[in-house]
Amino acid sequence: MIEDLISTGKSSLQVCEVLKNEGLEVMGMVAIFTYSFAVAQDAFAQAGIPYTSLTNYTALIDLATEKDIVTAEQQDTLLNWRQDPANWHGI
Repeated sequence: MIEDLISTGKSSLQVCEVLKNEGLEVMGMVAIFTYSFAVAQDAFAQAGIPYTSLTNYTALIDLATEKDIVTAEQQDTLLNWRQDPANWHGI
């Protein structure tokens, strides 16, 4: 399977399940980008489907900091958001 974005992994894994139900073998998932949320990592592990991504949120934020697009303080805020975005309340 090839996916553009993995956030929680829910929709990607639903497609994998449909494919499996049709008799296809799902060997794994490749994505262009992932937020690397723990919920997605857990869901893919539970489904027994390996996945990899070309890049991820941490790499994006690190590059933005390196290029002075975001400050070190903003980097901390952005990385904190990734830990629990559903309950994040911002600054």
